[in-house]
Amino acid sequence: MVASNRGPVSFSLAENGELSAKRGGGGLVSGLSSVAADGEADQVWVCAALSEGDRAAARRSPGGRLDRIGLIDSASPVRMLDIDAGTLHRAYNAVANSTLWFIHHMLYATPVSPSFDEGFEREWESYVAYNRAFAEALAEEAAPQARVLVQDYHLALVPKMLRNLRPDLHIGHFSHTPWAPPDYFRILPDQIATAVLEGMLGADQLGFLTERWALAFMDCCERFGAQADRARMTVTSPRQDVPTRIGVYSLGVDAEFIVERASRADVAGRLAVLRESVGDRQVIVRVDRTELSKNIVRGLEAYADLLRRHPEWRGRVVHVAFAYPSRHDLPEYREYTAAVLRTAKRIEDEFGTPDWEPLILHVEDDFARSLAAYRLADVAVVNPIRDGMNLVAKEIPIVAAATGGACGLVLSREAGAFAELAEDSLVVNPYDVTGTAEALHAALSMDREERRRRCERLAAAGAALPPQRWFARQLADLSRSVEDR
Repeated sequence: MVASNRGPVSFSLAENGELSAKRGGGGLVSGLSSVAADGEADQVWVCAALSEGDRAAARRSPGGRLDRIGLIDSASPVRMLDIDAGTLHRAYNAVANSTLWFIHHMLYATPVSPSFDEGFEREWESYVAYNRAFAEALAEEAAPQARVLVQDYHLALVPKMLRNLRPDLHIGHFSHTPWAPPDYFRILPDQIATAVLEGMLGADQLGFLTERWALAFMDCCERFGAQADRARMTVTSPRQDVPTRIGVYSLGVDAEFIVERASRADVAGRLAVLRESVGDRQVIVRVDRTELSKNIVRGLEAYADLLRRHPEWRGRVVHVAFAYPSRHDLPEYREYTAAVLRTAKRIEDEFGTPDWEPLILHVEDDFARSLAAYRLADVAVVNPIRDGMNLVAKEIPIVAAATGGACGLVLSREAGAFAELAEDSLVVNPYDVTGTAEALHAALSMDREERRRRCERLAAAGAALPPQRWFARQLADLSRSVEDR
């Protein structure tokens, strides 16, 4: 069993009522496919209906089981939950994305936010109801002794709820975000913080992307009265007798897929357009969603600082920056996108000349264009203020190395990928604009052969645990953790 907010398929609803399905992407889909290929029996993926098309599909399917009426391949069962739209909005936007995400990424401007008032009480009730809907669906679908992998902060309460409904199940939970240190986690009201921790500790096994995030979780548990054993990597809640095992699973890139995808004709076409735009110049590349944690504005400011401090680069470098829209239903994200555009305009006004465009910025999502930029990159900048992993830091060197490139990586020490890639990167403090500018200068000035050697080592590290193996390891460890109880 897999449970996640977003599922492996999404639907569009035409005016005539016809539904069209699109396969989801990402590590979870790849991982589940690999398990099926290895002969794993009877799998079901439980997810939420997020769009009107999804809701229509769920309502037409008995119990939301899309495979039972031929909407998807019957070999890949999916149960899509048609949760009340208001409940979904409050749980997803108000609690998951505007509270838990902000806590774990340490994004609050604490003099003015957050404020946990009566309105938040209703939002939290919706988050509880949302998690309960998942727990009940999993309890109904799961075979005896089934293994269940619950995904991310949207579903932090599910493990305990599911444990109460089906104590026979083997339950795991994986966090794709950072985990806040105790002093920041305590911004949450005590009863909410306790509910989140105890909800997750209902699992047999918890997974994190890096040891840093795992240890932060254990620190929070201790602060709220649980017992953490770092030698055995276990945590025991005051309200349970059996410890929860903590595991670290550093998600890598499916190198074979992304290199093959980067060689297709649509990518080649976009590469030709980009090459014509940049001319015979070095290229700095960044590819991000416009999330507050990605630190795009400071990254652009660092590029401007590079051009002021090292004017010799004027006319000799172009910054290709893709900032794709994210969560525009939240006002903070709309304003952040506007700030990115304002900063880009200032750079163009200050440095642009008739024969040199210093910055090429796109805000329309285009995966093929991103891959084209990967192939073109001399330097990649990945400078989040906080990130669970950041696969772009791994994808760019993989594509660059496979296509004969030599790409240097300027990497924030606050990205989860820092734990694996630091040795061959130019590491920066994401708040230090001047330091990032100097790192960009060092990367651009680096001997190409040295850059190539670093790029190859970064590519090898980035492909070390592809999604298929990442997923299979969690399943295997979940079985072992239950056997050891």
